[in-house]
Amino acid sequence: MTGLNHFIFGIYPYIALTVFLLGSLIRFDRDQYTWKSDSSQLLRAGQLRWGSNLFHIGVLFLFGGHSLGMLTPHFMYEHFISAGDKQLVAMISGGIFGVVGFIGVSLLLHRRMFDARIRINSKPSDIVLLWLLWAQFALGLATIPLSSQHPDGGMMLKLAEWAQRIVTFRGGAVELLDEASWVFKTHMFLGMSIFFIFPFTRLVHVWSGFGSLAYVARPYQLVRSRRIGMTPRLPMSRRG
Repeated sequence: MTGLNHFIFGIYPYIALTVFLLGSLIRFDRDQYTWKSDSSQLLRAGQLRWGSNLFHIGVLFLFGGHSLGMLTPHFMYEHFISAGDKQLVAMISGGIFGVVGFIGVSLLLHRRMFDARIRINSKPSDIVLLWLLWAQFALGLATIPLSSQHPDGGMMLKLAEWAQRIVTFRGGAVELLDEASWVFKTHMFLGMSIFFIFPFTRLVHVWSGFGSLAYVARPYQLVRSRRIGMTPRLPMSRRG
């Protein structure tokens, strides 16, 4: 069991991250026409509006919160907030947005499974992905009462230290999880697995969302008119 534990929490994170990055790059290079969300909105839009909006609100907040909370060293915030108070904030905010996201993914899963028209047009990866996301939200919510058993934030600090040691290639990360509940460990394993399958699913459209931010900093484009005798118009900011 020790060997399996070492593989899952000491080696598998690097495998998942490598597949996530290289797989996304290769798919973008070779299969750009599959780089899309494959929305089923045209088949039936009703339940999708609520489900998609709630899911995206929840998952975006939780992803940002997990990234910031897990990867920020304790010394950077210990003078402003204690570990226990930080954990309390994480439990309350994570619980609220976790419920929001869970309701959203439940609506999407119900729609995908029980709407015959959508089910027949779904890929196996679509259904597997939704079940994984549903389980991940459920496990995340299940960690809240477990975290409340450590009011000093001790377990939170160990989980954060594990993540920081992994991304900085430092040893001793696996041993930090010896006292962690199986719920925490399963939640972590499932999270890494979602990154692992990311390039092979519709999740790749997430990259396009981040890529759209590049439009904010893009240079001016001078569009020339095809009509004879017409001169191109300069942007408003360049007019005298």
